Amino acid sequence: MDPAQAHLLPDLATLDRVVTECRACPRLVAWREEAARVKRRAYQDWDYWARPVPGFGPPDAALLLVGLAPAAHGGNRTGRIFTGDPSGDLLYATLYELGLANRPTSVVHGDGLELYGVRITDPVRCAPPDNRPSSEERDTCRPWIARELTFLRPTVRTVVALGGFAWQALLPALAAAGWQLPRPRPAFGHGARVTLPATDGGPPLELLGCYHVSPRNTYTRRLTTPMLRDLLAEAARSAGL
Repeated sequence: MDPAQAHLLPDLATLDRVVTECRACPRLVAWREEAARVKRRAYQDWDYWARPVPGFGPPDAALLLVGLAPAAHGGNRTGRIFTGDPSGDLLYATLYELGLANRPTSVVHGDGLELYGVRITDPVRCAPPDNRPSSEERDTCRPWIARELTFLRPTVRTVVALGGFAWQALLPALAAAGWQLPRPRPAFGHGARVTLPATDGGPPLELLGCYHVSPRNTYTRRLTTPMLRDLLAEAARSAGL
C-alpha cells in the first residue's frame, strides 16, 4: 500500500500489518535488504526481518515513545523496534525498572515481551544507511505515523521524542492527527516540554524531548541512565501511568 493511503486503514492492527509491506523508498528498500544479505558476523545464523518495522505496544497506550528509524542489524534483524542493539537494551531495561514492561530485555518480535500503557514507534520504518534518512524519505513515511497517532488519540496523553530528528518529524504528524502546534514551533532539547491543545476540544497532549538513547549519546554521557529514567518517569506520570 502507498503510504499516502494510510488514512484509509481502519485500525492500528491493520496498519501494523500493512506497513511491513511498504516499498515506497527505493534507497531504503535496497539498504534494508542488502543488510539482511550481508549480515554481521555475529548474526550469520539469523533470518533477518528485512522489512519495515511496525510500532510496538498496546493500541490504547497513554504514553508514546518516538525514535528515529530501525537499525540495520537491530530492528531490521529482529523485527521489533529498538530491539537487538545497545539503544534498545537501555530503553527496555529502563521501562522495566519503571514498571512499564514485563521484563528488561527485548530479543526478537514474538518473544513474549509486553509493554504496559506504552507504545514505541518510529517516523521512518525502514533502516537507513548511516542511520540518516533523507528529508524526502521522512516525509514519504509520515502518513504511517500520522495515522498511528490518529488511532492512539483517544488514549495517548504524552509523547516523548527521542532525539531532534523525532521531534521535527513528529510536529507535522501531530498536527495532521489533530493537535494544535504553537507558533513559533517549539525547539527540541532534553527536558523540553510543550502542551498541545486538541483541535476538537479533547484532552491536550504533552510533548517531551529526550536525547536519543544511541551509544553516541550514552557512551559520551550526554545521556546517562539516571537522566533517561527521570525523564521517562516524568513522562509516565504525565500520561497517568
